[in-house]
Amino acid sequence: MRTVTGIGRLGVLSQRPGGTAAWGEVLAHRGDPEVIAVVRQRFIDHDVTADSVVAALDDGGDRIFADATSGRADWAVAHGGAAAAALLASEVAAYASYLTSRAASVRSLAVDELLEERSAVEVASELGISRQKIYEIARGASKVRDAFTSEAR
Repeated sequence: MRTVTGIGRLGVLSQRPGGTAAWGEVLAHRGDPEVIAVVRQRFIDHDVTADSVVAALDDGGDRIFADATSGRADWAVAHGGAAAAALLASEVAAYASYLTSRAASVRSLAVDELLEERSAVEVASELGISRQKIYEIARGASKVRDAFTSEAR
């Protein structure tokens, strides 16, 4: 698993001298350099700056959502038009997916560790989920460990 610091990391980037975020840092959650290059170019083709992406990711898309649901006909103008707004919303979704995957990995490792000390019934009760779900979550722990091990090499 690649490591990217959490929400708020992007605001720090935009506070660098000159206030300009670097595309590689902004899109680091994408992981694959080829994908980053394609996404970066798509943003550039629609006049979307890295700082605009930073702002959208930092607020989780709240501003775009508020504008889109405002009822104003010109809501997308502030974001560079409808295509730019769609691209920004897509990037928020991609980042949310990355965060969900990372959280699931942590949960798998934690549940697996809990099962070393307690029964599945105890862990399930403590976490408020079914015993079957506990086993399902814990099964993913070996995959997560393997991924961490292969990346460390």
